[in-house]
Amino acid sequence: MKSLLLSALVAVAAFAAKPVYELNGHIQPEGVATVSLSGTTTPFRGATNSDPAGKFTFKGIEAGTYTVAVLFSARGMARRTVEVGPGTADEHRRVNVNLEFKDSDFALADAVRRRHSISASQLFIPKKALHDYDDAQKALARHQIDSAVKSLEHAVELAGQFADAWNELGTIAYQTGKFECAEQCFRQSLDGDPEAFEPLVNLGGVLVTLHRTNEALDYNLRAVLARPSDVPANSQLGQAYFQADNYDMALKYLERARQIDPTHYSHPQLFMAEIHLRRGERPAAAADLEDFVKHHPDWPQAAEIRQAIADLRQ
Repeated sequence: MKSLLLSALVAVAAFAAKPVYELNGHIQPEGVATVSLSGTTTPFRGATNSDPAGKFTFKGIEAGTYTVAVLFSARGMARRTVEVGPGTADEHRRVNVNLEFKDSDFALADAVRRRHSISASQLFIPKKALHDYDDAQKALARHQIDSAVKSLEHAVELAGQFADAWNELGTIAYQTGKFECAEQCFRQSLDGDPEAFEPLVNLGGVLVTLHRTNEALDYNLRAVLARPSDVPANSQLGQAYFQADNYDMALKYLERARQIDPTHYSHPQLFMAEIHLRRGERPAAAADLEDFVKHHPDWPQAAEIRQAIADLRQ
């Protein structure tokens, strides 16, 4: 049988730009939180606040896969992946998601550090650079990628140590297929703030993509040790072990990622299915693929995957 992993990953989420959707969320535990929405395959940023009942809305959202980040001042930040598209929306193009979090899902330490203990290098970022960064965020919310990149590049020209700006540039570079550029941006971000988590896990991700397996193992292990419940860190560490042909360790971390966020954009189920196929474990591979299409109903090759499931169950 043709590799299901390679076949499925060839089809990136080619969602249509139109129509647009409304995303309605309900956070549990309830409360007022800062909620940000970011695209996982295309550059996009949006932000709002939830009401006291934990409800929030984003309007005019294009179909695709997004990360919802929820920040409570007393708990820290937690993330979940959501799919927006015809397979998850109702007849009015509304996508309703219930985001249930456990205490262990929130990363408080980094949020507290960034709020109360900013590194010395970040204290000396000029106001103009900060203004450029804010302009870039507004441009991303309008899908104006070139404008966002221009603002971010100006920000790092003014402040070469501006870790958040470098990380944003790296994210955009990664999402637009400029992987070597992304690597350099994430390294610059870590140079500016060696304790920052986001560029650490992002660098681990791009190293997996570049098949720099030994480095990917190193950086993603560091990320998992820093945040044991972080989904990208666990999934990427599992993928790095997959590249190293260490399937037992790969399954350990991929399964951890899947349990926390089964809709995650790194698609841990596909790697798990490939491992089970290589081991001749057809029912386990079919179960992995069923879980994948359950959470990604609009995946371009969903029909092909469903046929593969049927074949595996014969």
